[in-house]
Amino acid sequence: MISRYYTIIFLTALVAGAPVFAQEAGGAAAFQLTRTLGPDIVDFTADNLGNIYVLNKDNQLKKLGPNGDSLAVFNDVRRYGKIATVDATNPLKILVYYREFTTIIELDRYLNIINTIDLRKQNILQAKAVGLAYDNNAWVYDELDARLKRIADDGSLVDQTTDFRQLFDAAPDPSVIRDQGGLVYLYDTSKGVYIFDHYGTLKTHLDMPGWLDFDVVDKNLVGRDAKKFYRYQPGTLDMKEEPIPAAYQGAIRIRITPAVIYVLKPVGLEIYSRKS
Repeated sequence: MISRYYTIIFLTALVAGAPVFAQEAGGAAAFQLTRTLGPDIVDFTADNLGNIYVLNKDNQLKKLGPNGDSLAVFNDVRRYGKIATVDATNPLKILVYYREFTTIIELDRYLNIINTIDLRKQNILQAKAVGLAYDNNAWVYDELDARLKRIADDGSLVDQTTDFRQLFDAAPDPSVIRDQGGLVYLYDTSKGVYIFDHYGTLKTHLDMPGWLDFDVVDKNLVGRDAKKFYRYQPGTLDMKEEPIPAAYQGAIRIRITPAVIYVLKPVGLEIYSRKS
């Protein structure tokens, strides 16, 4: 998602017509700051239950409840280097990816290790993007092989696409993988969105470069730049935009849900709740 060393692949519970994009719901102005967490948080994600997973400057991953109370801590932070991405799409199976060692750690809801996948055993030596697949396996984009691969819990190869260099003049370099609604979305900040079905067939490519915090919710593409939020549904001409409020300016990451807007700044993680 953002071009920082710590980059979190995060789950969003945003639905079509979520407050920040729906003028009839009051937009982002309908939210007020309720608490700030930190200030040692360098990145975060959240699950569909409202739990927050924060990564601090010491590379420690913590799970917080919706009210900010501590629920669990993952302390095994030195074995594989720095955490690159976290995917909490399934709160019962959290993917923690260590890019330096090309290794995925699977955690349970208490942040206990339940499985380790060493991608090097599949000769995957360079992979920027990892994400949870529809069948609870892992999607991995193998940069050297230029293929999107589905990897099982035991590390075996379940399926893979054809070589992307045969499909495109220049192969994508995705930083985000999303599996949603029967489709797989790869986002490349310089080339835009590539959409595939589960069989690896390219459905479309959308020239939408430069988005931050890219995500897919209910087949809507969502993201932002420095000034605006965007939401777009492929196959339509309906691109929705909304200015980013002044209170959110300077954010490292912004994540939107129907009830809460999370804004990560250098001073900490600000949590905005819908006004009653």
